[in-house]
This record gives sequence, structure tokens and C-alpha cells, in this order.
Amino acid sequence: MIPHDLGVLFDELADAGTATRYHLDRPFDLAPTPGGPGAGEWTVPELARLVRETAGALATAGAGPGRRVAIVKANHWDYDLIACAAIRTGAVPVKLSDHLAPGVLRVLLERCAPHVLVTDLDVLGRDPAAGLASAARTTLVVGPPGDLPPGVTRLDELSGQPDPGPHPRDTDAPLVVVHTSGTTGVPKLVSHTTRTLVHHLARFETLPMPRIGLRRDDSLFNASSYAHGRTICWTAVAPVRAPRHITLSSGARPETADLLLRAHPPTVVEALPSHYVRLRPLTRRLDNPFRDVRTYISTYDAVHPPVIRSYLQASARRRPMWMQGWGQSETGPLTFAFHTRRSVARPPGGAATTVRDLGRPIPLKTRLKAVDPETFRPVPAGTPGLILCRTRALAPDYVGESGRWTAKRHGSWWNTGDIAAIGRDGSVRLLDREVDHLPGFSCLRAEDILEDRLPEALECVVLARTGADPLPVVVTEDGTLEPASWKRAARDVPGLAEPVVVGWDEVPRTGTGKVRRAALLERLTGSTETCGTGRWT
Repeated sequence: MIPHDLGVLFDELADAGTATRYHLDRPFDLAPTPGGPGAGEWTVPELARLVRETAGALATAGAGPGRRVAIVKANHWDYDLIACAAIRTGAVPVKLSDHLAPGVLRVLLERCAPHVLVTDLDVLGRDPAAGLASAARTTLVVGPPGDLPPGVTRLDELSGQPDPGPHPRDTDAPLVVVHTSGTTGVPKLVSHTTRTLVHHLARFETLPMPRIGLRRDDSLFNASSYAHGRTICWTAVAPVRAPRHITLSSGARPETADLLLRAHPPTVVEALPSHYVRLRPLTRRLDNPFRDVRTYISTYDAVHPPVIRSYLQASARRRPMWMQGWGQSETGPLTFAFHTRRSVARPPGGAATTVRDLGRPIPLKTRLKAVDPETFRPVPAGTPGLILCRTRALAPDYVGESGRWTAKRHGSWWNTGDIAAIGRDGSVRLLDREVDHLPGFSCLRAEDILEDRLPEALECVVLARTGADPLPVVVTEDGTLEPASWKRAARDVPGLAEPVVVGWDEVPRTGTGKVRRAALLERLTGSTETCGTGRWT
């Protein structure tokens, strides 16, 4: 059972004798001592001590009950350690991705009004006009040394301050604030409580589950965007079953990840969809590092069949499994789909495989229904509609945008903003986000088909637009594609425009690697006008 209070998470794990060892691809920005103790490997008692020391520094800087501590820095798991330290002081951590533009960060910081900002020099130096250093009463810097802006203090200068001790809070009081992906504009700030995050999300994951539950002999590999909501829940869950190793990757560089994977070969992998794409070349090696993996876990975004197929085939296990979770920052997971080698195998006759079936609602926890976007009346089984959900894990509000929150409520139901069809058996077949949806066409399904037929493609993105055919964007390593390959891949996908071929770095993305479709459409066509209304983004 995970602790009720995340401020004492690692203390209680240490007291229980948890022997899990954590391995890093680079030192924490919170404790950046190259080659020093704990630079690449940490024990649970050492992590508990680091959280207590960080809590002392944050309390000295002004963190305390009822106040917010914003965190925006280079991607690393110490996002969640700082969050746990802030919770220990009684404060509410606000996790913000450093992938956000300075102007967007300024908007979010104004909405959350933090007392303390924990950041790094890279973030502060991107756009001095944004004035991020003055967005909080106290700004603390972590990471590599450098010249500090006026009024800014290095967090390690406050080391040695007394631990403020845990500050328990009401179960329904704000616990942590995270933000949505921001694919269509400024992200929303989602406020979760102990009841929604710990009781209804984290504790559910600690239940013993056949085949996919964690074991003491497991070795976990996680490559995520640690600024986002999924990881604070994962941080609370992963060590509870005391796996042998937890390995954490802060980037998606195959050469760095390969060394980490070989040092501690994983049995369970969880990664961003974009990280799975970037690390996919490792699966093609005869001595690939995924040979002992029994379970792959994916959330955040769609993963297309060729990627899933590559990882399942890379495992030497008899029956490896891919678990795909679908949900949102506001709700946590709503459905789970499970893929095997057989389910993603290429069918005979050249037909393409799709993985748009997202599984069924989580029993006893989630209810879903599809409605007409105009009338909100339920649509027949199998008919595409706007998906509404009920879940006890639903966060209670958006920080600074309560009106926007209210607009997404429909009685006791929550509007996900996704278009999907729900079958008679309850299975969910996702088509698109409502803002991107072209009636009678599914961009996601078209992407599945194109990627399945274009082995040279890292990714395919299909952009629906008004007054013109959907625009396919093919991402390759070198930004080129043979016309004959495209013609063969698109032979029975009707109504597509001629493709645009680009390299990976030419595609605008969020911190979780999601394609910012509106920004990409504007870059390629000069317009952001899509087929949907965007009323529920």
C-alpha cells in the first residue's frame, strides 16, 4: 500500500527495507555532482534523505502550507523528487515542462501564482523579456553552474536547513498541479487531490494483476516526460512492490539509452510514444536490450502498429504483452488495450493493421458513453460520437480557468473532447480528437495504415483541414521519401493530398513528444483552421 502522504513516500519505503536501486542516465539537476556519490545510482534511503534536504531548502525559500511551488527545468526524474519535497513542506507543487515557450510559461505562472519557482539557467535565459525570474517571490536555480540573474538563488546554497517535517493535508485539498499536453494552444493546469491521485489512481495500480503486476525480481525502465502528471503517480507506485532495479532515462538518445538498458536489462518498460519511436533502432540488433521484456506500457498518445510489432518481436519471452492506456491528465486512465504478437501481426493479402481499439472501460471505476456533439444525445452502438466519461479519479478543477472546466461538464459526465465509437461489447474505437476530426474519416486510422506500409517512416501524421484534402506528413530520418513508396502505401486510403516529407526535428512537439498538429498545419499551410470546433480542448 502506498503512503497517504507523498511527502513521506521514500521515508516509509526506507523504513520498510525496500532494496530497490535507482539508476540514472545522468546526475540529477537537483544534485549535479558528476562522478560523485549518487551520481548514477541511488538507494531508497538516499532518496529519502535528498527529499528531506530539499524540503528544508524549499521551506527556507518560503514554501509552506497553502503556497505553490512551480517546477520548470530540464527533463529528469528529480521533478518528482522536488514535488515530493514541496508536498512535505505543505505546499502544492506545480509541474511545468521546459518544452513550453517562455510566453506560455509566463501565462501559466501567472495563473498559478507560485511563492517559489524552481528552474534552471537555460529556462531563464531563453527569453529575458518573459521575465520568468520575477514570476515568483523566490526563484531557485538547479543544474549546471553559471551567472545568476539578479535576485535569483541557487537551491544548493540553502542546503543544510532543517527538515520542516511532513505537513498532512485534507484528502480533498490540492495535492499537485500538472498541465495538459498543450497540442492546441496554452495547456490547462489540472489540480489533483490526494483522493483523486493517490486513492483512485496510484492505489489501483498497486493491486496484484496477473502477468502485468510488478514482481520483486523485475527490472523497470522508464523514459518519460517527468514534468507531466503520469510520472508523479508512477513515482508513488513503482517501488511499492520493491523491484530489483528502476532505471530512468531523461532523453531519447539511442546511444545513451542503449548503455543504460544493457547495464540493467529490463523486464518492464514504460516510455513515451515518441521515445519508443526514437529507440526503435535498438530492437533491430541481434543483441537487442529488450530480450527479457515481458510487458511494455504506453500512455499519452497513439502508438502505431509497426512500433508495437518491433518491440514485441524483440522480446525473447514466450508471450510478451503491450499495454496501451487511454485517458487524460484530468481523468487518469479510462481504458486499457492489450496487444500481442498475434494481434499486431500483418494480415495476409497486404491489408494493414490498425490499433484504434482502446479496449473497454476499467471495471467498477469508469463509465463511458458516445453522444452527438450537437445535441448530446446518445448515439447508437458503433456510431462515432463525442466521448463522455464518469470516473472518481476526475480532478476537481483547472487552476485559473474554472469557467473552462465548467464548460466541459455535462451534468455528472465529463467531456473528453475525443471522437470514438463504442461497440455493443463496450470496446472503444478511437477516431480523432474532436478539434481534428473530419466526419467520415479518421486521421489516426490513416496514420496506422501508412506507417504499416512505410518501413522507412519514423512517423506519419495526417492533418484534417477545411476546404482541402487531408494533408499527410511523413517523417523520415533524412527527410526524403521515394514517390513509388508513397504511391504503394496510399493506394487504398482515399482523398489524401500529396505528402509533405520532413525530418524529425522539423515537427513541433509537446514535452511528451505529441505532435502539435495546429502548429504543424500552420507551418505547412499558413492556416490553423481545422475541421472540428475545438470547443472542448
